[in-house]
Amino acid sequence: FDNKRKALLTTVKEAVDNSLDACEEARVLPEINIEIIQFDEERFRVIVEDNGPGIVKKQVPSIFAKLLYGSKFFKLSQSRGQQGIGISASVMYGQLTTGKPVRIISKIAKNQPAHYFELKVNTQKNKPEIIEEKIVEWDREHGTRVEIDLEGTYLKGAQSVDEYLKQTAIVNPHVTIIYTTPKAEQFIFPRVTEQIPEPPREIKPHPYGVEIGVLISMLKNTEAKTLQSFLTKEFSRVGSGTAKQVCENARLLPGMKPAKLDRDMVEQLMKGIQKTKIIAPPTDCISPIGPDLLEKGLKKEIKA
Repeated sequence: FDNKRKALLTTVKEAVDNSLDACEEARVLPEINIEIIQFDEERFRVIVEDNGPGIVKKQVPSIFAKLLYGSKFFKLSQSRGQQGIGISASVMYGQLTTGKPVRIISKIAKNQPAHYFELKVNTQKNKPEIIEEKIVEWDREHGTRVEIDLEGTYLKGAQSVDEYLKQTAIVNPHVTIIYTTPKAEQFIFPRVTEQIPEPPREIKPHPYGVEIGVLISMLKNTEAKTLQSFLTKEFSRVGSGTAKQVCENARLLPGMKPAKLDRDMVEQLMKGIQKTKIIAPPTDCISPIGPDLLEKGLKKEIKA
């Protein structure tokens, strides 16, 4: 959100990426509607609506209006969004620049009601504030709709919303995207396959990719009795010898209880991890779309 053009793109990207991940996890062929409404030179409304599995009522406030919360935060597999922090950061940016709450509709099944929320982030306590909550009529069988008002700049060309959505359609040939620009132009990117990519395989995190906040939570929640066993049980590519080397490089005792590490010790552990040579993570856990579907996506959008 370091500039207004990037803020608009980031907000669209986070919402669309979350929709794609939710649809694929539920094995639903994604159909995503994106509309950007321009009110004045720098004031916009971003609307993203999908046909995914929806979000259960009690989780909606925390997912959209609590930073560092989300179903993807501790999900250790390939995904597009920023581990659950992106959409709530977009909500907070919109709130800070316009004062407006985020508006969400979510429905989890045909025979279930659609729940409407207006939410703000309590920036002092990092807690969601529910401005309004009610049941509404919604013609979708299931899905999620989010509306965020924000300050931004709309431009065409490289690193624009238009270009991002075109590229998203190319590398996700199983998705249909319907996009209405701030100029009221509509672009439809139809799917070219009914084949949903295989779900990625969940794996343990690699030590090099874990940030300090996540590491603190892992240490607090682990069932391992010692620091050495924590490293071998909770991470990929860490055997007992590597774990012992990490402890030595961090100047921490291998037999320490993980929950007893204070913040300074966790920082030592982070440095010890970086000093230790650890085998690269496995690549058989990702879910590539494959050359045939990529070619279909390219032919659909790029006129050679």
